[in-house]
Amino acid sequence: KSAKLAALHARLSLPRRFPLETLARTLVDSTADQNVALNNSALATLGSDILGNYMAEHLICHYPRIPMDVLFAAQEAYVGPKALATITKEWGVEYAAEPGGEVDPGILQFRRMQPGEDPDEVADGTSQKGVTGRNDRPGYRRGISSRVVYDDQFGELRRPAFGEDNAALPVTTAQDASTKFVRALMGAIFLHTGRVATKKFFTNHFLSRSLNLSQLFDFRYPTRDLSRLCLREGFEPPVARLISETGRESAHPVFLVGVFSGLDKLGEAAGGNLDEARNRACTAALKGWYLYSPMDVVVPSEVEMGDPTNKWKANMVDPGEVIT
Repeated sequence: KSAKLAALHARLSLPRRFPLETLARTLVDSTADQNVALNNSALATLGSDILGNYMAEHLICHYPRIPMDVLFAAQEAYVGPKALATITKEWGVEYAAEPGGEVDPGILQFRRMQPGEDPDEVADGTSQKGVTGRNDRPGYRRGISSRVVYDDQFGELRRPAFGEDNAALPVTTAQDASTKFVRALMGAIFLHTGRVATKKFFTNHFLSRSLNLSQLFDFRYPTRDLSRLCLREGFEPPVARLISETGRESAHPVFLVGVFSGLDKLGEAAGGNLDEARNRACTAALKGWYLYSPMDVVVPSEVEMGDPTNKWKANMVDPGEVIT
C-alpha cells in the first residue's frame, strides 16, 4: 500500500469505487513501462477524447458565435498540455527521478528527456512532427479549415507519441507526462464511475478555472470587420460618435467614442486620440457580438446522463464568424 496514492485519492475526492490500482496505473507513463496493459496510454487516449468533448460542447453551446481560432485557443487554455501540467502540480503529484519497480506507486513515473534533446527529433535523427502535406513546408499558412479537418482539438499538427518507431528507449518531458496522467485519470474515472461522476469531476477541476475569453481576440481591422458584420446581419451601417472628451489641448487627452447602428449603441471605449478610441469601440462591439451567451443552455452530455429533469433544448446555431 502507498500512503501517497491514498492521499492523492482522497485529495481529488475520487469515489470509493474507484480502485487505487487504477489510480496507480494512471501514474505510469508509456516511457516507464511499454506494456499497454500496465501503462496509461490507453486510458489517456480515452480521457483526451472526453476532455475535448466536454470542453468543446461547453464553449460552443455557451458561446455559439465564438470564432474557430478563439475556440482553439480557449480549448488549449482549459485542457491543453500546459494547463494539464499546471493542474498536475496543483494536485500535488510528484515526479519520479527514474522509473522502476521500487518507486512509490503514488509518484508519476516516466523516463525523462535529457537537457539539450530536441523533443521533435527521435534517436535516428528524423523528425516526428505531424505530417499533413504542404502544411509542413516553411512559411506555409495553415488556414482555419485545415486546422479543423486535419489537426487535433487545439488546432495543432498531430504528431506521434515519443518513442514510436524508435529502437532506443523512449523519453518524454514532464509536461507531456503530466498531460497523459490527467487524461488517463479522466478516462479511468469514466470507466469505473460513469458519466455523472466524470462530468462532476470535470466541472470541479476544469470548468472552475477562470479564463477571460475577451483577451483571446485579436482584430487587425475592427472597423472593417464591424461594417461587414452589420452588412451581413442587416443592421444599419455603424457610425462612430464622440460621446465625451477631456484635455484635448493637454499632453494626455482622453476621448470617449461610441459606435452606433441607428439608435442602438454597439460599443464604446476610451482612447488617447479619436482613431484609437474608435478602433477600441469597434473591438468592444465585436467582442460583445462574438461572446454572446444564451441564458438557458443545455449541453448534450447533460441529457445523455439519463436525468429526467434535464430535457433537451435546442442550442443556438450561428451563421459563423465574418471572414474578411
